[in-house]
Amino acid sequence: MANSPVMLITGASSGIGAATARAAAQAGYRLVLAARSEDKLAALAQELGGSGQVLTVQCDVQSGDDQKAMVDRALAEFGQIDAVFANAGRGGEPGGFSGADPEVWKDMILTNIYGVGLTVQHCLPALRESQGHLLLTGSAAGRVTIPGSMYSATKWAVSAIGYGVREELRGSGIRVTLIEPGMVDTPFFDERPAHALKSEDIANAVMYAVSQPAHVDVNEILVRPTPAQQ
Repeated sequence: MANSPVMLITGASSGIGAATARAAAQAGYRLVLAARSEDKLAALAQELGGSGQVLTVQCDVQSGDDQKAMVDRALAEFGQIDAVFANAGRGGEPGGFSGADPEVWKDMILTNIYGVGLTVQHCLPALRESQGHLLLTGSAAGRVTIPGSMYSATKWAVSAIGYGVREELRGSGIRVTLIEPGMVDTPFFDERPAHALKSEDIANAVMYAVSQPAHVDVNEILVRPTPAQQ
């Protein structure tokens, strides 16, 4: 429907992003789905209603030009953006600070921190217009100390971005929510324990936050698997 709300999701082609797209479509949202490969979004877009309901956009979140084009296309197609889920990210590799590949670090830092910052910056004008909702994928790893983990360090930074942008936007009517999953069974991790969260569990957390009345700002949702029975 033309007057239904619009949610923009980065990192939308799989895992948490795709699960959230499905949940948002079920809740009546029109969708802007962004990923590095637009081809990977085609089947998902068709599943969720195709043209008129879903816009797919190729976007490398490390590129300011890509992010600007993403927002421009979203506004040209739908005229508004009501919720933004800055979800694109990448994991690390073993090796700790002693032996990890610094090129992996570089790509991870630019995706997980710089990319999130660019998404926030380029989407804020539209969110100011709609008095919308900004959600960021942090991590349980951004709340604890993990030995030798640059990934954890990037997620601490995402937490700081969430806190900082909330203060910047105080009084604007824009809500800001950090979504902080524990271990999730997604392609993001090469090795996953049998006891892990599902992508749908995190999508449910996103939808809980956005479904609250305008006077309720859910600041953080930390979701961990229930410990396995001994």
